[in-house]
Amino acid sequence: MSTANIVTGRPSTHGDSYQLNTTTMIRHAARTYPEQEVVYRTSDGGWDRYTYGECYARICKAAHALRGLGVSPGDVVGILDWNSRRHFELYWAIPGLAAVMLQMNLRLVPEDLGYVTDHSDASWILVDETLLPIAEKLAPLTPQVKGWIVMTDRPLSQISTTLPNVYHFEDLLAAADETFDWPMIDETSAYSACYTTGTTGRPKGIYYSHRGMCLHTLTMTGLVGMSSADTAMLITPMFHGQCWGLPQAAVQAMTKIVLPGRYAAEDTSALVDAMISEQVTVANGAPAIFQPMLDYIRTLDSKPDLGRARLLSGATEPSLSLMRGFYELTGADVIHAYGATETTPLVSINRGLKPSLHDVLTDEEMWNRKRCQGLMAPGVDFRLVDGEDNDVPFDGVSQGEILLRGPWVIERYHKLDDDGDRFLDGYWRSGDVGTIDRHGYLKLTDRLKDVIKSGGEWISSIDMENALTAHPRIRDAAVVGIEHPKWQERPLVLVVTDDGNDVPISEVHEILAPNFAKWQLPDTVVCLEALPRTSVGKLDKKSIRAGYSDLYKDA
Repeated sequence: MSTANIVTGRPSTHGDSYQLNTTTMIRHAARTYPEQEVVYRTSDGGWDRYTYGECYARICKAAHALRGLGVSPGDVVGILDWNSRRHFELYWAIPGLAAVMLQMNLRLVPEDLGYVTDHSDASWILVDETLLPIAEKLAPLTPQVKGWIVMTDRPLSQISTTLPNVYHFEDLLAAADETFDWPMIDETSAYSACYTTGTTGRPKGIYYSHRGMCLHTLTMTGLVGMSSADTAMLITPMFHGQCWGLPQAAVQAMTKIVLPGRYAAEDTSALVDAMISEQVTVANGAPAIFQPMLDYIRTLDSKPDLGRARLLSGATEPSLSLMRGFYELTGADVIHAYGATETTPLVSINRGLKPSLHDVLTDEEMWNRKRCQGLMAPGVDFRLVDGEDNDVPFDGVSQGEILLRGPWVIERYHKLDDDGDRFLDGYWRSGDVGTIDRHGYLKLTDRLKDVIKSGGEWISSIDMENALTAHPRIRDAAVVGIEHPKWQERPLVLVVTDDGNDVPISEVHEILAPNFAKWQLPDTVVCLEALPRTSVGKLDKKSIRAGYSDLYKDA
């Protein structure tokens, strides 16, 4: 919908001049629920807590500190940090100045992180003490950065760093006032910036507006059904895609918040233990994190009751074994959601079954439907188009690329002139291929770049991966198309098994045979200790294809 098609009617008497600002959320929460707790991981690995009221006072102090350093509207301020209380405070303090919070993916290589810092014109960077080595590699690549603010519990005199023009975050806060007169910001101003990790070319910049964030937050809070009786744990990295919007939704709903700090997929016991002790009811993460959590729960003598828990799963489709495992062991509901960096990210969510389907589907069919990406979020407009950009019907069979537009979907990339191929008639091209059935359920079938093209036909790598991971021996699986001299591409299967033993190709064929034609079955299976993943937990199929590019060269 172009602006030329907007029709103006009779003027309203609403306060349309009152701007949607993210700061309003935290200010309201601190006023009405000042006693609500924020639990956070400490630098020594322990846990501590403070209240919304105390948190808000520090947010005000941080805003004073940044303004005192010269941070002005439109300036870009970067953050290198884990899911910490200071990171959470900066989620509100930086945008509240009409500055832009740059979410810096600390898993990027220095060259890409330097590009992001330079491309965004970041002028100040706040860095956790544990991440100083990354900042010190970044500094020579970013001469435009005016200064670095170290976040630590230790005094600055005990910090050794080669960074130039260094400030101490806690010292700045100690000298600042704990009240702040927040400006009213034009709601179309950028609230934050996040750069896609990208599978091709340089990372692309997405700048989210205050308006888009506020509308996304209201929608997400309603769809997830969050209230002040909930406890939200932020597991998804806060340095990517606003932690999927859960920090804002939690504050909007005035929930108790748990910030797990630094953790690793190799040991998620601290996440599970905190989830049990703090009675977490909402958490977000990728299957690459939820699966180790489930594995740890299986080792516990007494299984926790997580019957109120809604685990928002993104990045990749959660396996049925993962969803059933959580439900059968703990009562937790793994809720599949879909989105992208470009969509803030929530586009669709599969929370519960439509009432009209309860008496229609069998129990097994209900579980299988949980593999869908769900129903589209209100406020998001969507289409499915074929290779000729013609719309395809919502019949659950016809496949098409998913096109999206809406108040929290981008209309362009930051400082990227040649992005026209990523949009069609105002819709953003997701690059995802899927179907939508007559009940409105979206089901992804593949990425355009990951669809395996064999003998002129398509093979869905996602469906094949899900069929494999449903097998009790297979913990993880990846399927990619490898160039083939006769068939264009042929599927290659990589698996990780529970016992570390190989899976014969005959067994792989036996697993896949009920759902795939004989010609679709893979020719090769490789067993690995772990599959390569990107910084946000997605399978790194680009590196897999590169590593096995010559596999079928002489076939």
